Amino acid sequence: MKARLIVTDKSRLPVRRKCYLAEMPRSTYYASQGRLESKRARRNRYLLVLIGEVFARSERLYGSRRVHAELRKHNIKCGHNRVARLMKLHDLAGVQRRAYRVTTNSEHDHPIAPNRLGRDFRVTIPNRVYVADISYIPTEEGWLYLATEMDLFSHRIVGWSLSSRLTRELSLSALKMAVGLRRPGPGLIHHSDQGVQYACGDFQRLLARHQMVPSMSRRGNPYDNAVAESFFKTLKMELIYRRRFRTRAEAKAAIVEYIELFYNRRRLHSSLGYLSPSEYEELANAA
Repeated sequence: MKARLIVTDKSRLPVRRKCYLAEMPRSTYYASQGRLESKRARRNRYLLVLIGEVFARSERLYGSRRVHAELRKHNIKCGHNRVARLMKLHDLAGVQRRAYRVTTNSEHDHPIAPNRLGRDFRVTIPNRVYVADISYIPTEEGWLYLATEMDLFSHRIVGWSLSSRLTRELSLSALKMAVGLRRPGPGLIHHSDQGVQYACGDFQRLLARHQMVPSMSRRGNPYDNAVAESFFKTLKMELIYRRRFRTRAEAKAAIVEYIELFYNRRRLHSSLGYLSPSEYEELANAA
């Protein structure tokens, strides 16, 4: 029916534009007319299969830029605009961000460290700057709290902790995991917000024990810890908002899998030249 409408249409629009408006692949139109596909149409059909595979492997998370980057990594030559156009035409849309919500409790009497990071998120050596944050995950059983430690060099999550209670042990456990896995040397800058979980004496003593230098964002200014904030936005956009967790245990299993198997090892980061944190570190180690 659509092919007949295109044939009988008297406008001077090219067939390519008519097919686009009719939401009909040109290959389908040409097949209905007994004509051979053009070279470009065959190439688009081939690319669409590859795009669909990359999109599916990302669990329908990637937008056109990351899909394009993944194709380029496998030596598939095509332009970003072409990928974006094919994805739009075939309704392959990545998930969209939601609005930011403040969750930090800074109402306490503990000392506040100066902002030594100063929004300088460019780090050229691993284990020199860690950024930390805490967020809230909804489940049908109630809130689940997640604390993370990220190496700012590669954006790798090097420590994490999950709990049903928002206590100082949550942040302590995440830092202990990072120290146990990475063994950072003295002088590492540890940046966080002014939340009580980071300003409390127990946490500050743990930093001092490992000769880490505390740094904190200005009050009510999430942009001072933008990279850590960005991780939680990504986590919620790509996992939490797309699922409904019946129990905390179910949410915990999904979050651990996301961090360890997807985010650290496979997810492409535009700030890392469309490499995963693991790939970025391996490349740095090989240099």
